[in-house]
Amino acid sequence: MSLFHNFPGPGPANQSEAGARPLADRMRPRTVDEFVGQEHLLGPGKPLRVQMERDDPASMIFWGPPGVGKTTLAHIFARVTRAEFIEFSAVLVGIKEIKQVMADAEKARQYGTRTIVFIDEIHRFNKAQQDAFLPHVEKGNIRLIGATTENPSFEIISALLSRCRVYVLKQLEEGQIAGLLQRALLDSERGLGSLQLTAGEDALALMAAYASGDARSAYNALEVAAALVAPGATITVDVAREALQKRVLLYDKAGEEHYNLISALHKSVRNSDVDAALYWLARMLQAGEDPLYLARRIVRMAVEDVGLADPEALRITLAARDAYDFLGTPEGELALAQAVAYLALAPKSNAIYTAFGEAQADVEQATAQTVPLHLRNAPTGLMKHIGYGKGYQYAHDIEGKVAGMQCLPDNLAGRRYYRPTDQGAESGLRKRIEQIRRLKSENPD
Repeated sequence: MSLFHNFPGPGPANQSEAGARPLADRMRPRTVDEFVGQEHLLGPGKPLRVQMERDDPASMIFWGPPGVGKTTLAHIFARVTRAEFIEFSAVLVGIKEIKQVMADAEKARQYGTRTIVFIDEIHRFNKAQQDAFLPHVEKGNIRLIGATTENPSFEIISALLSRCRVYVLKQLEEGQIAGLLQRALLDSERGLGSLQLTAGEDALALMAAYASGDARSAYNALEVAAALVAPGATITVDVAREALQKRVLLYDKAGEEHYNLISALHKSVRNSDVDAALYWLARMLQAGEDPLYLARRIVRMAVEDVGLADPEALRITLAARDAYDFLGTPEGELALAQAVAYLALAPKSNAIYTAFGEAQADVEQATAQTVPLHLRNAPTGLMKHIGYGKGYQYAHDIEGKVAGMQCLPDNLAGRRYYRPTDQGAESGLRKRIEQIRRLKSENPD
């Protein structure tokens, strides 16, 4: 038997098969109309829906967090377009198996059969494995659908990425997840309808909050809750808490207001309130928040709210992360507290945060003009002949070490992004910028 086989779509052939499969698998949507979420892609006239309705043969990458429907969408696509569906995980196969599947798909195409190859966790494929798909995607032997939780720009080779459309899937909202759970309670064919269970809105809301946007996780919680009560009973908040016992204790998003707490910590640091910052940090750690998550957020505070007003802040927060990684709990938590206290007491500046945002906006909105010729290297005679490097001024040969030449594209000439504050070390940087501008005017291009 081949390692690869036509993977069955959602919906069991009989009830005994349904009972043997997890609720999350049984409740997979079978059509676009059953699918919940991703309206920006699947609403009327939206790009993915149009591609599906027109049977557009382009390959695709679905990028999004776990449990938002990446695999389900691939199944629906295959059903709507009447294509053979081959599914495998990137962690299980090598180039030999990939080439065999591609050869089979090429033969099938000769007989008029279209093949969708769905690759879960495509970011786990190395460059050689991804290269193996290129000629077959190019020839149209297969329609490749890849699913990834990682940024495709960094994890998928450019040649393959350029041949695929990337669709970004969003985390499901809590209300949408609660609706899915209610649907599962009522569905007698694939869900829990035969048990005649009911659930309070607060219980469903708790399970939806626990899921953090992951429908699969929410279904798993509901399945555990259903097993804790008798047929015909009501799933209460207490039952939901019991079903979620481990996760609620460690990550009670509903009870501890996870996002409110991290916001309180961040804003206390920004407002230089060291006592409040330490309190919110202690409260999150007490609630069981992942300390490494907190370490990442603390590093972000250093670059967003302190910046170059105190360059030492970034080094201290990174050292705190490493210290926690080395010491663990509880000793490592003191390093996080030290970093939080330092950030709260440090001078504040968001000048870099603002400057980089403005630069990104110009990259997004302004015409992307070519690099000025005088800034280009000229390693060949031809490049020198056509003007590469002509007019470049070597700063080290100029008094003051600052040339007057323009380094931005013509359409952005004179644009200023970074405006240092008078806080901490940035006051010195502001004086330096003024000095640089004076030297530029003294050494014109």
